Amino acid sequence: MISTRPVVSRLADSVAGELEKRILEGSLKSGDRLPSERLLALDLGVSRPSLREAMQQLVTKGLLSTRHGGGTFVTDRLDAHFVDPWQDMLKGNPLLHRDLLEVRQMLETQAASLAADRATDADISRLDAVHAALENSYDRDDLSACIDADAAFHQAVAEATHNVLIGHLTASLMRLIHGHVANNLVHLHARPQRRNQLRAQHRAIWLAIREHQPQEAALAASEHIDFVRQGIEDKSLDEARRSSALRRRRQSPDQLA
Repeated sequence: MISTRPVVSRLADSVAGELEKRILEGSLKSGDRLPSERLLALDLGVSRPSLREAMQQLVTKGLLSTRHGGGTFVTDRLDAHFVDPWQDMLKGNPLLHRDLLEVRQMLETQAASLAADRATDADISRLDAVHAALENSYDRDDLSACIDADAAFHQAVAEATHNVLIGHLTASLMRLIHGHVANNLVHLHARPQRRNQLRAQHRAIWLAIREHQPQEAALAASEHIDFVRQGIEDKSLDEARRSSALRRRRQSPDQLA
């Protein structure tokens, strides 16, 4: 009797490669639950034994994890080892925020340019959808939704570059600076003029990519980060002025004499 094991193994290697590709390109993201074994086997056109072996390969690599009775999930292995140590460093070193903005400016400027050059019709449709969600959050003045939509917009731009490293680096940076971005958006949204400028900047990035204009997209992205940097500086100044005013207010009349 001829064993089919080598054939199953070769097929499993191919299936594992396809799943790994989907994780790298962002079709399957950290935290996503894989479809049921039956549906995924149908989607990939393979037998369930071959699929199980392929999934076990990715579990061994740390890209997938299984939960008893709860399914199989994409892990955060590609991002967590970068994010975790830097989160602690950012808390104790405020100057790192400046360095982070410089990295973000380089990354997002290049991402916008590449996305404008490489975006497919499917990428444009996704960008249209995430930009519409961002616009809707502005219309509803929903700050929480705006924070989420802002991150989703920048991630969609990154993934439209078709460079898997840019996609994962952007996802990592967004996780790393989520709280920082949220605080800055609170500051900017409290000022209608700044809020409208921020809205216009995202629209400019979206339109330049949509119209496949790399130079315009890069310029719009760079100006956006410059604006964010200025917003952070203004916020710091406002906080320093408030603290100074409170200290003066607490002084007794005798101290003021």
